Amino acid sequence: MRRTLFIFIAVCFLSAASFGHQQGTRFKALVLFENGGHHIAYSMEAKRWLNQLAADSNFSVTYINNTDSITENYLAKYQLFIQLDYPPYGWKAAAVGAFENYIEQGKGGWIGFHHASLLGEFDGYSIWPWFRDFMGGIRFTNYIPGFADGIVQVEDSLHPCMKNIPGQFTIDKEEWYTYDKSPRENVHVIARVNELTYNPASAIKMGDHPVIWSNTKYAARNIYIFMGHSPELFTNINYTTLFRNSIFWAAGQADIKK
Repeated sequence: MRRTLFIFIAVCFLSAASFGHQQGTRFKALVLFENGGHHIAYSMEAKRWLNQLAADSNFSVTYINNTDSITENYLAKYQLFIQLDYPPYGWKAAAVGAFENYIEQGKGGWIGFHHASLLGEFDGYSIWPWFRDFMGGIRFTNYIPGFADGIVQVEDSLHPCMKNIPGQFTIDKEEWYTYDKSPRENVHVIARVNELTYNPASAIKMGDHPVIWSNTKYAARNIYIFMGHSPELFTNINYTTLFRNSIFWAAGQADIKK
């Protein structure tokens, strides 16, 4: 009898703990990721890293690799939208409207990586004017196809996303997109790459070259992080710290690791 009672109490305790954990999920993140092409290795490593962080930090992650399901009602379930190397073209019309409303009304936060700034005419699609303005009015022009290491120089060390990140840090093997102009006049620049530190050196430069920025004209907390090509980025403590900080900041959470 005592053994049966003990088992019953233990089951009740575990059930309550599980229910409490589910009820206590801090926020829900939606991740729109590329599921093909030469960014697939980055996407897969990012998913592994995100899943571990979500488990450790008690938030949930839903992954989608196209925009078919995105509507205003669908986005309403999520406090954070992560555009993980997914380009700003080829979106379904309903998704375009829902995303613009989500950002303009501040219904959740947004983090964009790498391919999110691939603005221009690609794969038969025209440029998305709203997204171009969101990214600071830029248009993609070129990239370093052979890759180069580069030193990122922090400009706003007090921004919450830069907590515990040194004033400069190295990013290995990146493509370093260039644009028709710097977005600086239209966005808040958080960090830039020093093009003189490219290794190997490259003639593909744009001068003032922001690589992390936020558009404070929109209600949603938002941050664009250019670096996002190689899965090896997830062995770079400064990159993973930036990624983690950005998640909690954009989701409106105060818990940024000290």
